[in-house]
Amino acid sequence: MLRRTVLKAALAAGASALVGGGTRAAFAHPGLLHTQADFKRMADRVAAGAQPYKAGWDKLTGNSFAQSGWTPRPVATVVRGGTGQNYPQLYRDIAAAYQNALRWKISGSTAHGDTARDILNAWSGTLTTIAGNADRFLAAGIYGYQLANVGEIMRGYAGFDLARFKNMLLRIFYPMNNDFLTRHNGACITNYWANWDLCSMASVLAIGIFCDDQAKFGQAVTYFKSGAGNGAITKAVPFSHAGGLAQWQESGRDQGHALLGIGLMGSFCEMAWNQGQDLYGYDGNRFMRAAEYVARYNLGQSVPFTTYNWGTGTNCAPRSHTAISAAGRGGDRPIWEVLHHHYAVRRGLSVPGITAYAAKGRPEGGGGHYGPNSGGFDHLGFGTLTCTR
Repeated sequence: MLRRTVLKAALAAGASALVGGGTRAAFAHPGLLHTQADFKRMADRVAAGAQPYKAGWDKLTGNSFAQSGWTPRPVATVVRGGTGQNYPQLYRDIAAAYQNALRWKISGSTAHGDTARDILNAWSGTLTTIAGNADRFLAAGIYGYQLANVGEIMRGYAGFDLARFKNMLLRIFYPMNNDFLTRHNGACITNYWANWDLCSMASVLAIGIFCDDQAKFGQAVTYFKSGAGNGAITKAVPFSHAGGLAQWQESGRDQGHALLGIGLMGSFCEMAWNQGQDLYGYDGNRFMRAAEYVARYNLGQSVPFTTYNWGTGTNCAPRSHTAISAAGRGGDRPIWEVLHHHYAVRRGLSVPGITAYAAKGRPEGGGGHYGPNSGGFDHLGFGTLTCTR
């Protein structure tokens, strides 16, 4: 009953419902990581000086990437992996565009809106190719879903070239996302960790919503439920444990990548939720149990571990993890507020590890707060400001 009531409330706030036969009604806009109801709540609470919104707002406005007048540095070819890497130019500009877009949407500052618009227009008018070694697929996934999110905020803004921006996403990012999910860079289906699938899935989902493309939206949701690669929910979370826990696929690898995966799946589920699809609760809250598992371990608690074997099948190299990895344990990423406020607040469920990790990192920052390298820009962040309910 609680799940049904909460989902109805989400739909009433702007999400569009599924109708018979799997066909969708019109997509809700804005409807990726943030809805119009979310933006109204942020603006009202910040204007009132309410906490923790004000702390989240101060974290945003104090970031060097959130300042108006940021000068974009677009290139025709973004390279990630191998020689000639230049992809920091893209992720830094995305962070600046997102943070300025938030400042415009919440405060009404056109100086920040103009900055976000100009960054997006510069890239859609310049970018032609994403190149590099296999890491090019990470760039297409992570930056594809992030760009779609910024474009969604700026939809309808004066001077924003929406058609050209859509064309960039559809012609450059989506084909690479689709190719990876279909062929996995020519490797066996289980060669790549869950994160590789998850960033591609997030990009396909975000582009589908942004471009009002029901087929792409359906492709991403279907892959989440039953895809062949490690990003599908039953492969990303291969084992259930007692005590409401479930093991994350990369837990035996290192915790930095486990945290990245939790953040990517959280973004995926939030975007789907805002369009009326409850993937957070899919398969008996499977993702919630995995997020709680990762949170507890990274907070210093003990968790069970089942030996994980993968790489089986034609042309695969068998590999095995027999114990959880402590490498990178306790890392700081802005991924927990969205999960706490969904499971503990929207759903009223007990998720002590998730809740404690959210409190530990509050107020969340974004790109520019978590180091200069690409890992510090893997998530758009600012969940204390955007997700608190």
